[in-house]
Amino acid sequence: MEPSGSFLTEQNSKAELPIMKSALNSTGEITVRPIMRTKKVAGLKLVGLVALATLAGCANVSKRHFTVGTPSDDYRARHPIIISEKEKTMDIPVAAGSYGLPKLESSAIVGFLDQFKRSASKSINVLVPSGSENEGAAKKAAKQIVGTIRKSGISRNRIVLTPYQAGSYGSSAPIRLSYLAIQAGVDGCGQWPADLAAGSENRNYQNFGCASQKNLAAIVANPSDLLGPRGPTSIDAERRLKVIEAYRNAQNPATVYTVE
Repeated sequence: MEPSGSFLTEQNSKAELPIMKSALNSTGEITVRPIMRTKKVAGLKLVGLVALATLAGCANVSKRHFTVGTPSDDYRARHPIIISEKEKTMDIPVAAGSYGLPKLESSAIVGFLDQFKRSASKSINVLVPSGSENEGAAKKAAKQIVGTIRKSGISRNRIVLTPYQAGSYGSSAPIRLSYLAIQAGVDGCGQWPADLAAGSENRNYQNFGCASQKNLAAIVANPSDLLGPRGPTSIDAERRLKVIEAYRNAQNPATVYTVE
């Protein structure tokens, strides 16, 4: 009897399997075209159909070829990190009945001033509320803030003291510190234009990778590092001589730490 199903006869097992030819098109998709032998073998046709049916689950099938969908879109291109000049701010709440700044606010101001000095910005702005219920307390607090700025090593001509109308804030109008600096950021996160379950092209969804890009931009201390590498620093000549001398004397050049 002739075997049925996926079993092959001795004659059929000697036949050659179909050759798959692949090519990369301009869209980044891999196009696979099967080149079938002209010899008709029933068992091999069955194996070839099973293989095609398996690949058809993740591919777009047509009569002459099928295209395997590969993600050609990159989240770094869809959500690029943008380096631009932005305003960095810090709001200091001042109660109407307060006298001076709390210690916690003073320490926060010192940290903000450290960032200002590292940014190499020209001036720092101190915006004081005017026309609000806490106007008197805010003026006293502003004098303390200016004194803190001066003590940190920033000259008086770099401090810009400006009042602003804050009648709508009531008794909680804050004092705002601000300066312009180069910052890294990502725009357009949180966009969901399509249903995640509706796509069948094996591509990333619109919001994919946006949070990772935004977190990376937020933790970078120097945004210029994203534009290119820094220049090499000077060598430690003394350490280099010690390592070369140890190498010449067949000694271990590593530093030995002793625990007492």
